Amino acid sequence: MEKLAANLLEELTCETVFTIPVLGGIGVAESTVITWVIMALLVLLSLWLTRDLKVNQISKRQAAVEALVTWLNGFVEDMIGEEGKEYVPYLVSVLIYIAVANVIGLIGLKPPTKDLNVTVALAVMSIVLIEASGIRKKGLKKWAKGFAEPVAIIAPINVLEIFIRPLSLCMRLFGNVLGAFVIMELIKQLVPVGLPLPFSFYFDIFDGLIQAYVFVFLTSLFIKEAVE
Repeated sequence: MEKLAANLLEELTCETVFTIPVLGGIGVAESTVITWVIMALLVLLSLWLTRDLKVNQISKRQAAVEALVTWLNGFVEDMIGEEGKEYVPYLVSVLIYIAVANVIGLIGLKPPTKDLNVTVALAVMSIVLIEASGIRKKGLKKWAKGFAEPVAIIAPINVLEIFIRPLSLCMRLFGNVLGAFVIMELIKQLVPVGLPLPFSFYFDIFDGLIQAYVFVFLTSLFIKEAVE
């Protein structure tokens, strides 16, 4: 158990990779650097996949990319509905980022989603988008009146929900990623060789993708409620 506690503490520790003197010595965390790496990889991959696009006689690569983009857009659009269609590109981007962030541990990097600051930032971005979509659709006055529906007495609860939703989003993502690590460490201690491999495949890949889906699904659901 001491080894498990030490490994867990190591996973929760977010090291400062370097500082920026011109900004008063602000430290740049490991999760931030890995996020930059993910962003760079996705940008480079996007540039390569979208190179030499054609209207006629398209390549197999272009056909595959178009099929993937169409599927992802349709997948998210089915969750958010027609009225929230304009938010689909952002949600697809978040889906891809969280999916890659959760599985990047396979190449030896620490997933940024193991840093609570990252999951909090994602949750805050989502809740700002959710409330902004409601204001944009209904107008500020009607949006504010919505907190008093169906009766004015529950207005404080509806206001409190604004703060509960991001907490729920961030803790669900962070807790599931961290929980998967704890389970894998326990399995490795019980059966060090052989058996952990299929479990590692499940938690590092399948479960990581599921958590990305759940985060985007809940954000889409809240946006759908806000704009309808």
